[in-house]
Amino acid sequence: MLEEKNDNLQEADGKIANELQDTIQSEVPAQEENEVTDSVLEESVLDTESETIVTNESVANENQNVLDAIADSNAEESEDETLKERHDIPMLDYDTLSMEALVDELKNLVTNEKVMSVKEHVEEIKKAFLAKYNHLLEEKREEFNQENQDPNEEFQYHLPLKTKFDQYYTIYKDNKNSHFKSLQTNLKTNLEVRLAIVEELKELINPQANIKDTLKHFNELRERWKNAGPIPKDKYNHVWNNFHFHVENFYDYLHLDREARDIDFKHNLDQKLKIIARVEKLVDEADINKAFRELQDLHRIWKEDIGPVSREHRDEIWNKFSELTKKMHDKREILFENQRGTELENLEKKKEIIAKIEVLATEKVNAHSQWLAQIEKVEALRTEFFSAGKVPSDVNEATWAAFKTAVRNFNTFKNSFYKDIKKDQNDNLNKKIALVNKAKELQESEDFATTTPIMKQIQEEWKKIGHVPRKYSDKIWNEFREACNHYFDKLKEQKNEENVDEVEAFDKKKAYLETLRAFQLTGDHKTDLDAIKLHIETWKNFGKVPFPRRHIEGKFNKILDALFEKLSLSKKDTEMMRFSNRIDHLSESNDTRKLDNEKIFLMRKIEEVQNEIFQLENNIQFFTNTRNAKKENSIVLEVRKNIAIHKESLDVWKEKLKQLRNMNQE
Repeated sequence: MLEEKNDNLQEADGKIANELQDTIQSEVPAQEENEVTDSVLEESVLDTESETIVTNESVANENQNVLDAIADSNAEESEDETLKERHDIPMLDYDTLSMEALVDELKNLVTNEKVMSVKEHVEEIKKAFLAKYNHLLEEKREEFNQENQDPNEEFQYHLPLKTKFDQYYTIYKDNKNSHFKSLQTNLKTNLEVRLAIVEELKELINPQANIKDTLKHFNELRERWKNAGPIPKDKYNHVWNNFHFHVENFYDYLHLDREARDIDFKHNLDQKLKIIARVEKLVDEADINKAFRELQDLHRIWKEDIGPVSREHRDEIWNKFSELTKKMHDKREILFENQRGTELENLEKKKEIIAKIEVLATEKVNAHSQWLAQIEKVEALRTEFFSAGKVPSDVNEATWAAFKTAVRNFNTFKNSFYKDIKKDQNDNLNKKIALVNKAKELQESEDFATTTPIMKQIQEEWKKIGHVPRKYSDKIWNEFREACNHYFDKLKEQKNEENVDEVEAFDKKKAYLETLRAFQLTGDHKTDLDAIKLHIETWKNFGKVPFPRRHIEGKFNKILDALFEKLSLSKKDTEMMRFSNRIDHLSESNDTRKLDNEKIFLMRKIEEVQNEIFQLENNIQFFTNTRNAKKENSIVLEVRKNIAIHKESLDVWKEKLKQLRNMNQE
């Protein structure tokens, strides 16, 4: 039984307990009372005895607290036998697990274990998961508030992992409710059965009854009691003490068959001595928690399965059992103290981590890349915090609150930086929207010569614009890319069509070269010149050729040069015809860049020739002013000849520039 020296409780049966107490008091001789009354004790002796009594009471109270704790645990497990299995399921340090690992562990417990055996485990998992989830939710809400200025837009955040957690936790709650519903019905019925057995047990104390029938009935009651099943834990100790009180009372008043009673007492004593021997070994067990769980089972067996012993041994064996229990409790307290020491070390680690985050919340950085590094540091510290292990329960909430505050302050500091650059991002967004609109306006254009440079310029401007708000980034980029791709796909199709024509033009020009090589001058200058001009016009009408095959133009020009030499054209006419042919070719290819470069080249040549003529005329002036001008007449003539050549060249350059300008005007 749980507490033999207190088994005869008044709560069990007040009438019988009082009668028993009266009997004990009546056995005290009056002489002893007088001796105690007449004794004169010294004050020092009284003080010493008083201190001893106080000390003994303190020890007794401490022992009683240990025994009560074991009794309460056994009462709880007696009510629901599945609770015993909780000791076999390891309690992990759930604070150190990730949210994903917590959900996996919850799924495993709910799926594979009995619902009440994992009650404490599930609640610890829930506490750890919700702490991490709520922390994440706060961060997401802060990010949302920073990026959204519209007060009508509500914050929403969905985490699929939270849905999975809720799913498994709901299964656990449903299983627990079903278990409790079934358990409560059985507990109530079992309690009624046990109370009825106690009532029957009271009626056995009847000196007029046949002893054999009484013993038979007594054994039947004990067997029914053994199989009666669990009862509510708040009734457990009272009902069991009541039962044992009447069992002992039955033995004490059973005098017709003392031999049978003594045999039963001896058997019970042997069983309880074996329990004491086992506990003596458990005191030295290395696994203290395992040993203490076995001790709880032994207390239950002592109380529930083994009957009473004779009065002469009751206090002795119970005190021995209680002392060993106290030793086991003290060893477990030392273990808990060591664990508390580890928790204090974890607390210091977490305080250091919090301090580091607080420092990061004050370090000012001015670049996005630097903030990314700061964020990475905080994430590493966050992981380290969750992996640091448990802290003392009395500071757990405060430590967690300090951690959340530190992270929140860091996020606020970080968000203030991004708030400053948000205006720039909005400006960039407006610029890019303008480019998107411009690209959409031009995407259907078929004026490829004009539109293509503009589209390329738009793309260059896009590259120079900085970041835009993240929520718009993908959307606006996809719109811009779609517009550009649409235009350049059309340009590609148009060029593919042109390539077919260019190949055909090349084939025609290649065949025409053979005709031109066979061409012979008639000797009539005008007729031959008209014929050459016709060949040039025919060649031009064939159109452009593919860029890799433009060498055919060089072959055509060589044939023309040979014909011009045979025709004996003036140098100016020959030069102008060649220039006209080349400019027409550039014009047909829409190569505006080369045409502009040609114009700049002509203007520079004109300036160079004019400067040269000016210098030569200055030289003539010098020679004509000298005393020996007649002797140097040949030099002057040579200078004048050069001036004439340069003026002729100047006329050609000017004519080329005029022709080029007239073509641009057309």
